[in-house]
Amino acid sequence: MVNDIAIVYYGGGTLLFFFWAYGIYAFVRDLKNRFIPAFRQYRRGRKRLEEEKREEEEREEKEKQLL
Repeated sequence: MVNDIAIVYYGGGTLLFFFWAYGIYAFVRDLKNRFIPAFRQYRRGRKRLEEEKREEEEREEKEKQLL
C-alpha cells in the first residue's frame, strides 16, 4: 500500500515537472522566434521613420534657404 502511494506520488511529481520544464522551453522558444524578431522589426521601423523625418526636415530647410 505504501509502495503504491509512493509510486503515484513520484510519478505525479515527475509528470508535473515535465510540463513545467516544457513550459519554460516553450516560453524561451516563443521569445526567440516571435517576440525578439517582432521587437527588432519595430526598432527598424522606428529608425526608418526617424531618418525619413530628418531628411524631410533637411529638405524643407534647404528649400527655405533657397527662397
